[in-house]
Amino acid sequence: MNHDAEEIELPVGQLRLTARVHGPADGIPVLALHGWLDNAASFEPLAPLLEGVRLVALDLPGHGHSDHRPAGAHYHFIDYVEDVLGAADALGWERFALLGHSLGGAVATFVAGACPERIARLALIEALGPLTEHPDETPRRLAHALDRMRARSDRPAWTYPTIEQAIEARQAAGGLDEAAARLLVERATVAVEGGGVQWRSDRRLRLPAPYRFTEDQVLALLRAIRAPTRLAVGDRGLPPMARPALEQRVAAIGDLTIDHLEGHHHLHMETPRPVADALGPFLAAPLRS
Repeated sequence: MNHDAEEIELPVGQLRLTARVHGPADGIPVLALHGWLDNAASFEPLAPLLEGVRLVALDLPGHGHSDHRPAGAHYHFIDYVEDVLGAADALGWERFALLGHSLGGAVATFVAGACPERIARLALIEALGPLTEHPDETPRRLAHALDRMRARSDRPAWTYPTIEQAIEARQAAGGLDEAAARLLVERATVAVEGGGVQWRSDRRLRLPAPYRFTEDQVLALLRAIRAPTRLAVGDRGLPPMARPALEQRVAAIGDLTIDHLEGHHHLHMETPRPVADALGPFLAAPLRS
């Protein structure tokens, strides 16, 4: 991991969120949001290639070194929007750029749509809003989520005898190369007494969502985005862009540029240079008033 980065803590509501800070203090303020079950280390390969920006890579609640939500709470997608704004407030950033991958990119679109006056620029990697569902699916989804919540086991988390085995498990689960998986796992695990490692992430993150937004709701938020937006997609990542639902989302954002790059879903980790070439100058441009 890049040890030149600074580790910081941010008070956000009742939580303590952690982040890794890269770049000069006078750089363009950029808040970076990782994907589901990833962490701030997701941006380690990309950050050194982004010139002129002050990149703060956040550990979302329940991820990385950040606090877990309190007992009885859940990890609803919409709550991350408030977490992100709280982190920006803690940094003293009134207006800033957002960089988001996967889940983090979906959250970033909602922040930019709900608070357009605060987001000067929006950069997305393999993300264009969250998953949606037809309203008729709501009863089935809620029933399933409630069943899973009630059945949740309190047995101890699984222990891997070595961190190498945890890295292999992360590779198998996400199709990552070894270097990318190692970066994420080193930040996502904690050594346990007697040997071995366990995941730091909150096990509640794996519970199914009790509801999803409708496509019309997502489109309304995408239409509300005022920031110039740039999207980097891998040729082996997101589903093909030529799908009616994605085409509608593309059309909903007024100022959107799409960069089609070679790579998988974690292309910012596995092939960071093309991503930096596409997004770096965009993020480093002076903020418009």
